[in-house]
This record gives sequence, C-alpha cells and structure tokens, in this order.
Amino acid sequence: MSATVQVTIDAHDPRALSVFWKEVLGYVHPAPPGVELGPGEDPLRAWDDFLEANDVPLELRNSSSALEDPDGIGPRIFFQQVPEPKTAKNRMHLDVRTATELRGEERMAALEARCEELVTLGGRRLARHEPEPPLSIGFVVMADPEGNEFCLD
Repeated sequence: MSATVQVTIDAHDPRALSVFWKEVLGYVHPAPPGVELGPGEDPLRAWDDFLEANDVPLELRNSSSALEDPDGIGPRIFFQQVPEPKTAKNRMHLDVRTATELRGEERMAALEARCEELVTLGGRRLARHEPEPPLSIGFVVMADPEGNEFCLD
C-alpha cells in the first residue's frame, strides 16, 4: 500500500504564506473540523470563528494553516509557524508545473507571464534558465514572500 504525502513548509506567518500559495497552486483552504462551508463562504473567516469559539489563545491562532487540492489529486500543503527565519537555500523545493505542454519561446513567455502575476502577489523572480535540449525545456526560479525557492516549470 502506498503512502500519501503532505508537504510542510516552515513559516513566520503561516496564514499569509498560505494565501500566497493558494493563488500559486489553485488550492483551497479547508474548512475547520466539523464545519460545513456554504457556497462562497470564506474558509479563513470560518477558521477565525472556530478558533474564537474554541478559546484558542490569540498567540496560537496563526500557528498553522493548510491548503488542499480541490480535485483531491495533489498533496495537502501545511504551513507551520517557526520562530527562526529562513537562513539558507532550500534543500527541497516545489516545481509548479504551469506550461508543461509548451516549448521554446512560447513556453518561456508563458512562464514569464505567470511569474509577473506571482510577483504582484508578493513573490520574487530569482533567475531564468533557458531551454537546453534534450535535458531541460527551461524554467524560472522564484521565491515566495518568505524567501522559499520554487520553480515555474
């Protein structure tokens, strides 16, 4: 039997970082335990209400956040608050597959367009790697608002 995977990301501000990654991945914030969300209901507001109703201390209310693939295919992403800042390059990173069917300049233009969108949300463009056939079809290296590197692939 195979195992499932949850990707955990250390963060200074889990909620804010989850909002950024929600846009990057097209994921959703899950509802709190035992809460059914109605159409258009804000899951983050539901979490605020849940934490308040359960007397969770204010200093713990941003200790974690999560995202799930609305189609149930991709891994769950969990953001946990840590006190220390990021200090070095990631040893593991996410490749966000946004233009896998494209090649050449059309691919790179699509990656650059997505990069620009993510920069407006707080991401940073770090580098562009041109296609080098047959081993690479090109990619853009970015960082999220807390400096975690990822690639637009």
